[in-house]
Amino acid sequence: MTNNKFTETPFQTSVTIPQAPMAETTTSRTLVPPEAPDAFYFRALEQRGIHLNEPQIEAVRHGDGPLLVLAGAGSGKTSVLVGRVGYLCAVRQIDPNALLLVTFSKKAADEMKQRVAQLPGMDAQQAKRIKAQTYHSFFLRVIKQNGIDKDILGSGRQEQIAMKKIIKGLGFQDRYQPETILSLLSFYKLQLKNIRELGDAVEKEIKDIFLAYEDWKAQNNYINFDDVLLMAYELLSKQPDVLAALQKQCRYLLVDEFQDTNLVQYKLIQMIAQPQNNLMVVGDDDQTIYSFNGADSDFILAFDRQYPNAETVTLDINYRSTQRIIGLGNAVIHKNKRRKEKTLKATNTSPLVPRYLRPTNSDDEAERLIELISRIVQQKKQSYKDIAVLFRSSANSRAMLEQLALSHIPYMDYGDKETFYDHWVVKPLLAHLRLSLDPQKLEAIDDVLPTLYIPRDKGREFLQNKERIHANDHPFDHLNSFPSLKGFQQKQVTERIALVPTLHKMKPQQAIQKMRQAFYDAYLQANQPSKFSQYKENLLDQLDELESSAARFLTVTEFIHFIDEFKRKREAMMARGAVQNDEDAVSLMTIHKSKGMEFPIVFLIGASEGTIPHHSIFDASKMKDTYPSLSQKQKVEAALEEERRLAYVAITRAKSHLVVSSPKSSQGRETDISRFFSDIFQDKATQNPSPRPVRGGKMETVNAWICTGHDCIVWQRISNHKEAQLDSKPCPICQSPMEKGRKDVLQTSSS
Repeated sequence: MTNNKFTETPFQTSVTIPQAPMAETTTSRTLVPPEAPDAFYFRALEQRGIHLNEPQIEAVRHGDGPLLVLAGAGSGKTSVLVGRVGYLCAVRQIDPNALLLVTFSKKAADEMKQRVAQLPGMDAQQAKRIKAQTYHSFFLRVIKQNGIDKDILGSGRQEQIAMKKIIKGLGFQDRYQPETILSLLSFYKLQLKNIRELGDAVEKEIKDIFLAYEDWKAQNNYINFDDVLLMAYELLSKQPDVLAALQKQCRYLLVDEFQDTNLVQYKLIQMIAQPQNNLMVVGDDDQTIYSFNGADSDFILAFDRQYPNAETVTLDINYRSTQRIIGLGNAVIHKNKRRKEKTLKATNTSPLVPRYLRPTNSDDEAERLIELISRIVQQKKQSYKDIAVLFRSSANSRAMLEQLALSHIPYMDYGDKETFYDHWVVKPLLAHLRLSLDPQKLEAIDDVLPTLYIPRDKGREFLQNKERIHANDHPFDHLNSFPSLKGFQQKQVTERIALVPTLHKMKPQQAIQKMRQAFYDAYLQANQPSKFSQYKENLLDQLDELESSAARFLTVTEFIHFIDEFKRKREAMMARGAVQNDEDAVSLMTIHKSKGMEFPIVFLIGASEGTIPHHSIFDASKMKDTYPSLSQKQKVEAALEEERRLAYVAITRAKSHLVVSSPKSSQGRETDISRFFSDIFQDKATQNPSPRPVRGGKMETVNAWICTGHDCIVWQRISNHKEAQLDSKPCPICQSPMEKGRKDVLQTSSS
């Protein structure tokens, strides 16, 4: 445990802690005078506890034509959407049947209906007449009404099982993960790309899987949710009479979470809105964080060009967070260039300020935060359910999940139900360690076989038969005689048989590094084609995190025992509902999962360079499809801005308490404080965008790559011996040559 304390700034600085301007508290009570024709409606809202501010009133009162509502975090967008629906029905006497309110989740749609039913002049029956639905439910009804009757693959699990069978049928088992293939397929389809015409955009094997899956669905009369949207788009494009009927039915359209809209969804909405274009879209370009799912902030940024007569209303008053939390969010997001200009104002004051932690590593971070959680709850200041732990990706949550389970603190994990150690990319390495400790552990061999390119079922059957005929203290050795081994396989089997017995004699971290260098990283590279370059980076993060976990232990026996003990305690907690019961439990989730949620206390963990922003974004070649129309420099800039939006979303989930933790070491590498926070607090007199300061203030000189491009100020540490051998490398931002040099930075060692 380090002596690091929670501080008011990430490092020593004279920069003032940012705070948001305070908003005026004037509401409809004074903004809508009694003599106004619609005063009765706003008085009725006020009686129900709904007091709208000036921009909210403007949005609710909007007449006909397109309207963009820029809804900042915590600005009451749901009240505006609901209030607008009620206004159209109660004041303008629009038939509820003529309204279509589109949301992204059934929960949001149901909430809208419930709130609409409580509005003046409305009741449950009238609210039911309003089409408040998700994209998928609405367009599923449209295609079914027009003769398209298919069975829906309703769950992700169902699709994954089907895809797994197809991958196995093509002989690609253990090479591709079903969820990864499904995600990539969805990305292409929602960009309106014809799968049969992808050409060289994807490797032949992946295209074969895509086509086999599409053929399987057609043969079995199945469609998935992506197909629902695509079939609706094709139907409305080819049958003008169907489109005209829908346009007549849906004369007023309202779209929630517009920043999450993908291309096919936007085109469908545009088609139905014509020709009147009574289209109200509500969203926040600063919260566009789903580009990997096809979401495009350009839909908001270019809305006024798409609809030149559109009005724009900005909801910039935050009712969720304190002045200092909003101030930090403003300071972070204002660094982005491609955004609609807005500054959130606060309604809540508090003496509390966001706190910063600089722990040694993720395990130290988890211990510090567990201590804080326990202290908060023991002092009855807050409950477990008031606390959320947010992180960039699942690998960042390993230490936190361990400490929660080992400390018997109830938690709700919003990610995969499997543990970090059950992840498909981690299990084979652990299986080798288990086999080294116990050569008779046949179930461990199951996870070893794919790394030798031997099918699990055939390999298992072969070993079982061999054991029945001639039992061996080391059943794994039988693989030397596995039939039809190719030359490279025979060599790998021989080497692996020799390697496995030596692993338990090494320190666990050393054993994992040995396996990665000897075969495992190469195996992953060979079996995850180049199309998954960003995905591969996430896999390597998992392995780096496994090394970090293993580094805590001196022996393989201790490491495996710890994993088993952690899993046992977690299973015991699950059995009594302490992991999945969200009545009083700490919430753990990725920042992506947290959007739309709020908590009194938020811990943002892993806020270090390389994690957020993630190191993979600085290689434009890994973003071929995410930003297809941009230059390499623009790709990196766009990816960096999305990472900054992630940080902004995390900050704005917090209502009263925010802790930002930036480990000094992440997955075995020294890391600086995330630029999203360090840049805000850098003294202007010494400000240089490149160094990433930490507490302490002492300077050190490091070897670095320095860009030679005109007006480009980018530099990077030379992080390893392999890099140091290079003569030059391209700048990740401008692609100009980088040359070797030296930079003075603040030290990252413990104070």
